[in-house]
Amino acid sequence: MMLLLCCLQNLTMGQALGCVQVGQSTVAIRETFGKFDDVLEPGCHCLPWCLGSQIAGHLSLRVQQLDVRCETKTKDNVFVTVVASVQYRALAEKAADAFYKLSNTREQIQAYVFDVIRASVPKLHLDSAFEQKNDIAKAVEDELEKAMSAYGYEIVQTLIVDIEPDVNVKRAMNEINAAARLRVAANEKAEAEKILQIKRAEGEAESKYLAGLGIARQRQAIVDGLRDSVLNFSENVPGTTAKDVMDMVLVTQYFDTMREIGASSKSSSVFIPHGPGAVKDIASQIRDGLLQGNTMQRD
Repeated sequence: MMLLLCCLQNLTMGQALGCVQVGQSTVAIRETFGKFDDVLEPGCHCLPWCLGSQIAGHLSLRVQQLDVRCETKTKDNVFVTVVASVQYRALAEKAADAFYKLSNTREQIQAYVFDVIRASVPKLHLDSAFEQKNDIAKAVEDELEKAMSAYGYEIVQTLIVDIEPDVNVKRAMNEINAAARLRVAANEKAEAEKILQIKRAEGEAESKYLAGLGIARQRQAIVDGLRDSVLNFSENVPGTTAKDVMDMVLVTQYFDTMREIGASSKSSSVFIPHGPGAVKDIASQIRDGLLQGNTMQRD
């Protein structure tokens, strides 16, 4: 209680003696009989109120920020809300202009921001507006700097912090983006399937080619083996002709084949002609094939 009384007493004595205190980062506007007299810097000043001097007000020199939301439309007729952030401060050397020339600084700055944004954004498409945010901010800053310097204010920085399209436009843009990505994915998938089919076809062609080579070599080996058998038998058994030896070999092979078919537990029923005539026909067919093979080999 005593401390409070002391403070009030000191304040009353200061006012009575005409002493005022101006805080840091602040200037005070002094008037004499209602007319501007001087700008008081931070510190303690003598203010002879008895001579008509008084403090008209205080002016902050700190950087202030104003966020402006401006609705406009782009060149492709999309309505967007542009959010601009303006950082400004009063100049100490022009404190009188900043204090007397503007009645509402924030509304004045907001009006200039609206004017520049609504003149710049309608010239751009929506995608270009997002890409040229810095250009829009620079245009706003240049216009504000030129206009507000006459009123004793400095524009420190101007930022376009956001461009907000309508909710339906956002949804449509997301759907377009999703469709484009799905189209790219479908193309990549189709290309992968195409490559797989090509490789599969190449593998099948190579497999069939190799299988054909194997069959050809197998048949050539059979022909060579039969020829060697016939020649050896003719040399070891006098009086036999090559035809007799070939018929005997073929009949032997025929019965071996029949035995293998009958002995196999996994074989199904097979109906083939059987008898001396059938064996003769088979022998003739094999012999003709053998002779053709030998003819082609000599050619």
